[in-house]
Amino acid sequence: MPIADLSNGGAPLLRYAIIGSGMMGLEHIRNLVEMPDIRIVGVCDPHTPSLEKARRVLNRMEGVRYFTNHLEMLVHCQADVVVIATPNHTHFNIARDVLNSGQHMLIEKPLCITVSECLELQQIEAATSVAQRVVWVGLEYRYMAPTARVHQEIDKGTVGNVRMISIREHRYPFLEKVDDWNRFNANTGGTLVEKCCHFFDLMCVLAKSAPVSVMASGSQDVNHLAENYGGRTPDILDNAYVIVNFENGIRGMLDLCMFAEASKNEQEICVVGDKGKIEALISESIVRIGKRKNGYGTFQDFPIELDKDVVQGFHHGASFVEHRQMQAAIRNGQKADIGLNEGLISVAIGQAAHLSIDQGRLVLISEVLA
Repeated sequence: MPIADLSNGGAPLLRYAIIGSGMMGLEHIRNLVEMPDIRIVGVCDPHTPSLEKARRVLNRMEGVRYFTNHLEMLVHCQADVVVIATPNHTHFNIARDVLNSGQHMLIEKPLCITVSECLELQQIEAATSVAQRVVWVGLEYRYMAPTARVHQEIDKGTVGNVRMISIREHRYPFLEKVDDWNRFNANTGGTLVEKCCHFFDLMCVLAKSAPVSVMASGSQDVNHLAENYGGRTPDILDNAYVIVNFENGIRGMLDLCMFAEASKNEQEICVVGDKGKIEALISESIVRIGKRKNGYGTFQDFPIELDKDVVQGFHHGASFVEHRQMQAAIRNGQKADIGLNEGLISVAIGQAAHLSIDQGRLVLISEVLA
C-alpha cells in the first residue's frame, strides 16, 4: 500500500518495480520518472542489454535495484506497484507470482496468450484477494486523446444511437524483439490477440456492450516470409478483416494491414449513429464530426491537443494518462478501469477471430470462453 513521502509534502508516494525493460518497459519507466509522487525502486530483466538500457534511463535516480530474476525482486524489493512488460507468453507465470505477492499490478496487453490462461489468472486473483488491490491490464489505447474525445461525444449523444464502429490500423510490420519471440503465434497468441486486443477492447468500450460472435478473414501475405529462425518460418498474420457482433446489435469491424506504413494516419476510428458520424484520425490528432441534419458532405474538424503535463511517449500520451488513472484508483480505493475481465474479453475476441480464419466460419464468443 502507499507509503507517506515526507519529502513530498506528506503526499502518498508509490514505489514501482518494473519486470521487463524492453521497448514497453522503458516506455513505462520514461513516463513514471516524470511523476513527482512516484519512485522506481526495482527493475528486472534476464536480458542484460535490456537491463543496461534501463540503467541508462534511470542513472540519476537513487535507490533503484536491478535484478535478472523476478522472484528475487518480488522478495527483496519493497514495491507498491509491479508493472509486467515482458513477452506475451511469459505473462501468465509472472502475473501469477505477482498476484501471490499481494502488490498492485499493471500487466501489459495481451493479458495472456489464451483464454484458458486468462480464466485461470482470474481464479488466482480471486484466491489471492487483497483488500483494495488494483489489478490493471495495459489496454491504454482507450486513453489516446482523440479516442477519449470520441467516447465523450458518444456519451453526449452527438451521433445518436451508435450502429457501426470501424477501426483501421494500417502500419509497419512487427518490430524486432529479443530472441525474435514475436515472430510466432505460440509466443504471441497470434496477431489478432497480440496487436488487436487493443482495438477489440475499444470496440467494447464504444459499443457499451458485450461481443457475441466474430467472423474474420486474414492471412500472412507479405511480411517475414523470407525469415528463418532455426529452421522455423514466422507464422504471424500480417493482414485481416474482423467483424464483431455485439449483444445490442452494434457491429464492429477491424481493418488491419501491417505492410501499409506509407499512410498518413496509422489508426483511424469511425463511429456512425443514426444522427451522424465521428472519426478519430490518430496520427493527425484530429476528431471529425458530421451531423446528418446539416446535410450531405458537411463536417467539422477539431484538433486535439494533449494536456501540457502529459508525457507524449509512444502512444500519444495514453501510457501516461493510464498510469495516472491507475494511481488515482489505488489512492482512492477504487477498482481498475481495465481489469482482468476486460483483458479476458479482448483476448477472447482475438482468439475467436483466429479460429474463424482457420475454420472459415462464424465463431461464437461463448465457444472460446467455454
